[in-house]
Amino acid sequence: MSGDAQRRNLSAIVAADVAGYTHLVEQDTDGTVVAWKAARDSTIQPTITEYAGRIVKLTGDGFLSQFPSVQDALNCAVAMQDQLLESPREFRMGIHLGDVIDDGKDIHGEGVNIAARIESLAGPGGICISAAVHDEQVRNRVQGEFEDLGDHDVKRVSAPVRLYRIIAGASVSTPITPAEKKRAEKPSIAVLPFENMSGYAEQEYFSDGITEDIINALSRFQLFFVVSRNSTFSYKGQTIDLKQVSRDLGVRYVLGGRVREAGTRVRITSQLSDAPSGKQIWAQRYDRDLDDIFDLQDEITRTVIGAIEPEISRAEQDRAKRKPPESLDAWEN
Repeated sequence: MSGDAQRRNLSAIVAADVAGYTHLVEQDTDGTVVAWKAARDSTIQPTITEYAGRIVKLTGDGFLSQFPSVQDALNCAVAMQDQLLESPREFRMGIHLGDVIDDGKDIHGEGVNIAARIESLAGPGGICISAAVHDEQVRNRVQGEFEDLGDHDVKRVSAPVRLYRIIAGASVSTPITPAEKKRAEKPSIAVLPFENMSGYAEQEYFSDGITEDIINALSRFQLFFVVSRNSTFSYKGQTIDLKQVSRDLGVRYVLGGRVREAGTRVRITSQLSDAPSGKQIWAQRYDRDLDDIFDLQDEITRTVIGAIEPEISRAEQDRAKRKPPESLDAWEN
């Protein structure tokens, strides 16, 4: 390729994909593909064009786009997330400013690599930006709140990259309220589908019912950010890797369990884990009579919620003690 065919320039890069896409496809291939195409055609492509950007390429479950300015890229990412939140497919986005080489068909360089790597840290519905974006272009110029994620090693990049995440609910043009900031600092939890160990298909509704009741009960608490049923049920029937779930869903805690029925008795086990480390921080077993399924679901839900709330509180306080004062982001009572 001749030198004239290549152009080097400073660009803002937005990389995005659907969190947990592989699991979504395994659960519902047709529905997932249709939802992705609808999001692409109705929201992603027109919004990128509106903010003077261009889609460089589609990546199966996401896209890579290029913008002439950081502010255009950031405004576009926020606008897309605001619209995509209504979709059951949750996107995560990474933004970096750096030199790229444009060969006319694709773009290359460390700037592209960093944007692609950091989007996975944004979590579903989130936006993660590099220090190059935050320090040089965003700080003191854009109204909004950003969570300092510290330095991270990025594959194929020699030096650690400092990252920031846009606080959930923030706007780059409207200052965030104290209530929104407090909501974004809540400990995040995903409740995975309780596994039916009885071998009877008709008991599936019982294990699913317990899972849904716990999700709904946790969602009523103002203490937690709870991942939606649409996201967590994509893991139903799958082999679970807690660290991967944490990365896919952007959560710190994962609650799971099993249901086993024998005659008129049922045994329910539940475990709460710190997902990034894989450490189990709470577990309990419940043996009950199957007199009234709905009463049993309500009892187990109340018991589990009552047990894990203080455990998460304790874990958050312990986590805060281990952090240096300038980076305390753990939940405070």
